[in-house]
Amino acid sequence: MSFFNQRGVFLQLMLPGPSEPNTLVSIQLSRKQTEWDAENEVEIDTLVDSIFVTATSADNGNTFTINRLRKDVDGDGDIDADDKAKLQALAKAYASIVNP
Repeated sequence: MSFFNQRGVFLQLMLPGPSEPNTLVSIQLSRKQTEWDAENEVEIDTLVDSIFVTATSADNGNTFTINRLRKDVDGDGDIDADDKAKLQALAKAYASIVNP
């Protein structure tokens, strides 16, 4: 996130291993809020309105599923399949990046 853009997406890829046979993409969507700390006389950035989602793939990142979604991520006023589809596409795109 930058000074000009107060929204951010944080992604973490976890590849299959001995303890987890699936490909997982952890997704965090957040908004940055800057506040003034008068006591220390510094600005403090905090992440607010965060949502966390884990996308799971059993086929090495070709398709992803999201079990539960409790937030409208596309801003159309409802939580539906479109919200999940957007996050699944994000997970698939991120999993296909070889050198982040």
